[in-house]
Amino acid sequence: MAVLLNRLLTARASAFSAITRSFSSSLNFEIDFRAAPSVNHEPLPLRRESKGRNVQWVFLGCPGVGKGTYASRLSNLLGVPHIATGDLVREELSSGGPLASQLAEIVNQGKLVPDEIIINLLSKHLEAGVAKGELGFILDGFPRTIRQAEILEGVTAIDLVINLKLREEVLLAKCLGRRICSECGGNYNVACIDIKGENGSPGMYMAPLLPPPHCASKLVTRSDDTEEVVKERLRVYNEMSRPVEEFYRSRGKLLGFNVPGGIPESWPKLLQALNLDDHDDK
Repeated sequence: MAVLLNRLLTARASAFSAITRSFSSSLNFEIDFRAAPSVNHEPLPLRRESKGRNVQWVFLGCPGVGKGTYASRLSNLLGVPHIATGDLVREELSSGGPLASQLAEIVNQGKLVPDEIIINLLSKHLEAGVAKGELGFILDGFPRTIRQAEILEGVTAIDLVINLKLREEVLLAKCLGRRICSECGGNYNVACIDIKGENGSPGMYMAPLLPPPHCASKLVTRSDDTEEVVKERLRVYNEMSRPVEEFYRSRGKLLGFNVPGGIPESWPKLLQALNLDDHDDK
């Protein structure tokens, strides 16, 4: 499977390597994040004319932190595909294909999907994207292990890795509040998070993301969004995926961003951290 991913990414990379080199040359990754002060984020000097460029970005972060939400918004803003491996897994689960039963057992136990399966699903998606002429990507949920990161590094140059961070009690509440419309597939969240600041720690408020009236009666909960499974997923992430942060930090490509609140508060600050705050937010 790694060979197939290598072939697909190499073919894609060759189509826009000049663009990637041009974009990468505009980045300054000499910031030492380990020595940085404890602030919400450390802005990177990205070129402001990056809209329309075929960026190759990765989103990292615990389950429920909002990778899909912010990756999707940046995908629309920059005009590049958003590839969420979690969505690829769920699509395979619903397809009833040969991998569905194996994946169901893994997901329902809160375990990480094996590299071979993830790479297979990603390869098929990339192949379809190449056929449609897609260039660039924002990856969400991949890589999750050092091995995956090494495979990806071996075949294409990642420009930037955005590491979203959020307090664990908020992550748990968000995951338990997630809902999906069984008819249109829309994602919503019924949790209202209101944590008061104390002992010098800031408070946090996240309003629920409620569905429109025509979806309200059709909401369902993901099978893996139970307290037991979510806690196990967070434990597994801390154990296996945190080293991936250090992998990219050591290469000077990691941008840490502490999510300060809900989308209205966090989105403008993320754009500011990326030096994209002068873009039209459509």
